[in-house]
Amino acid sequence: MIQLYFAPGACSFVPHVALEAAQAEFEPKLVKLHRGEHRAPEYLALNPNAQVPVLVVDGKPLTQIVAICDYLDRRFPQAGLLPAESWQRAQAMSQLAWMNNTPHPTMTRVFFSDRYAESEAARKDVKQRAAQEFRGYLERVQAMVAGAQPYWFGNRLSFHDAYAFTLLRWGGYAGIDPDAFPAYKAYVERVMQAEPVKAAMARERIAFDTYKG
Repeated sequence: MIQLYFAPGACSFVPHVALEAAQAEFEPKLVKLHRGEHRAPEYLALNPNAQVPVLVVDGKPLTQIVAICDYLDRRFPQAGLLPAESWQRAQAMSQLAWMNNTPHPTMTRVFFSDRYAESEAARKDVKQRAAQEFRGYLERVQAMVAGAQPYWFGNRLSFHDAYAFTLLRWGGYAGIDPDAFPAYKAYVERVMQAEPVKAAMARERIAFDTYKG
């Protein structure tokens, strides 16, 4: 039995899409962050970090998205979620880790600026600086997907496609117009046509365009 604890539009979208792509049997478990469900004692027993995602396999929890992706790739090798060749797989894991440890936490400063500053002016400055930094990371991802045909690794949908979608979607919350990244947006539009992505978006009830400029 596989259970995925997810929050709509969060990075848990990445393993959510992967499970759909692998045609895996799993139980989706919605975590309502706005209600503080990630801080409930029963959830903290699964993940003391109070974060999503959590993958529970036969009652055993696994946290941290890179570890979860590595497990899912090994559990469902037929899905081709990562390249099979050792060096290419290692490079892919490096890219995945970068998305998780660099642009991702930068957006945390946009979403939760009150954690980093007390006054309204200081919080605004934190958000602006983080948004500017995040824009640079989106430019880097756009360069990474320049040769994507149609997806990051060719014909097989991967974790990277779901994460790249998530990052560009988050950009809207930082006031970043996705139209400023035409190649990236065109790639994401291809990704959104994949059935596993459609299924995950429908279950999470999310849309791509979050930009309100």
